[in-house]
Amino acid sequence: MEEAPKTLAHQIGGIQNDALRFGLHGVKSDLVGSHPLDVAHRSTIKTHEDMKRKVLANTYGSAFPLKMDLDRQILTRFQRPPGPIPSSMLGLEALNGSLDDFGFEDYLNDPRESEVYRPQDMHHGMEVRLGISKGPVCPSFV
Repeated sequence: MEEAPKTLAHQIGGIQNDALRFGLHGVKSDLVGSHPLDVAHRSTIKTHEDMKRKVLANTYGSAFPLKMDLDRQILTRFQRPPGPIPSSMLGLEALNGSLDDFGFEDYLNDPRESEVYRPQDMHHGMEVRLGISKGPVCPSFV
């Protein structure tokens, strides 16, 4: 005899076409992929990181890049719960050396300070983080 599962499979918010929660669905994002320069930029960054790892391994030994990976994993776990105050990830930025980078948000504005930005629902964000619900954490990133 086979036992029936004791839990029912449910999808709370699992439907991506939920216009009330995620806004209207855009077809253009499904048809058009990322820009070729974006792909080239990402591959250049990955190649640069691989070369940096090899230089560190040759200079300080093979354990040093592994220690840096463990530090990176630890620093990516510390986040605030989803809500109005975003996680700054200052320790991770210091480890990666991205504190010295000058991005567009430094001279234009942070996209979260825009008039069209919708703040994320804290409850839905925690449901997505815990795996209870599916979908984007913040509806403005659809």
